Amino acid sequence: MSTIDPTVVAEVAEVARAARVASRRLARMTRAQKDAALRLLADALDAATPQILSANAADLARGKDRGMPAGLQDRLLLDERRVAAVADALRDVAALPDPVGEVVRGSTLANGLQLRQVRVPMGVVGMIYEARPNVTVDAAGLGLKSGNAVILRGGSAAADTNRALVHAIRTSLAAQGLPPDAVCLLDQDGHDAARALMTARGLVDLVIPRGGADLIRTVVMESTVPVIETGVGICHVYVDAAADLDMAARIVLNSKTQRPSVCNAAESLLVHREVADAFLPKALTDLSGAGVRLHLAADVAPYADQAGAAYALANEADFGTEWHSLEMSVAIVDDVDAAIEHIRTFGSGHTEAIVTGDRAAARTFTQEVDAAVVMVNASTRFTDGGEFGFGAEIGISTQKLHARGPMALAELTTTKWVVEGDGQIRG
Repeated sequence: MSTIDPTVVAEVAEVARAARVASRRLARMTRAQKDAALRLLADALDAATPQILSANAADLARGKDRGMPAGLQDRLLLDERRVAAVADALRDVAALPDPVGEVVRGSTLANGLQLRQVRVPMGVVGMIYEARPNVTVDAAGLGLKSGNAVILRGGSAAADTNRALVHAIRTSLAAQGLPPDAVCLLDQDGHDAARALMTARGLVDLVIPRGGADLIRTVVMESTVPVIETGVGICHVYVDAAADLDMAARIVLNSKTQRPSVCNAAESLLVHREVADAFLPKALTDLSGAGVRLHLAADVAPYADQAGAAYALANEADFGTEWHSLEMSVAIVDDVDAAIEHIRTFGSGHTEAIVTGDRAAARTFTQEVDAAVVMVNASTRFTDGGEFGFGAEIGISTQKLHARGPMALAELTTTKWVVEGDGQIRG
């Protein structure tokens, strides 16, 4: 790793120290205070919608001029409906229970000492992410509710949008008498700010990367601050021999096309050989008709010819690709075990789905597939903090320590032990 500009290191350290001071104030806030603050933040975003949309239009225009792929443009795009949705997500978070102070477990020892393990805020959480403006708001809201200050390093593609969002949030916090440094934005040019953030050990308690494989790999490999890895989404839908094929067709189409640019969109379709004749012609027609570019294993291609669907023959790399767009790989497998083996080879541990009426097949799939979320007879698109009833999410963890799956309030806390006695000493 090359040397980081010492000026940037100093600037990020100053921001982190200010965030840590703010975090101490947040940690003392009651649930009622935090919920009221979140509702006022949501109102502030609603009021700032014209400024936010103007900034977003500038980012989009710059991205198009630079050849930004359509899938990334969709992630970056804000309109009135999307701004309203991120504001409503703050209101949803306000309605959720406060995890801080929750007693995870407790007991009274034989000597009379009373033990309680309670949830407490992490402190200062750094977010390093790409062109996803909703992450800016979700991180701020979840951070405030869980008592954490957040330092945001968004991608340059969303620079103007993030500035507008954070300006609205910080202005509202200040107007409420709360520390605006509870939400900080690093907007220096270049990558040094991100690198300074992920090496600010002792000032920053946790870093969460959210974006493409290269970004996540860089943060995991170079960070000296603890990292929660939010992995890429190479998600599969497996249509079993015992599937309701009409249900399967709906689930496959929704998993791929409802919003193809996001990490819980399905990237690969696996079909049991016994139902290939009955299922694939219609499924490929539906996908092609929805604009999906098909990457097909050689034994799938005849079904596309039968359906009149355009396709390209898939190579091995295609089955390990997160498309972020209307593209999908398709393969035939011999049974549920072969589907599981394919997923082990090419999956990313994010979300995997089986469509089946066979409870034994579903049980085998859910027990043996190694993923943060396993769906049975449901679209992969439901892997989402909001859909799970968490209000919002700060990312979807694909690692196994501390947090896995959609990360919301509880996952932004750690614990401490509180031990109460009445004069006990150890003999």
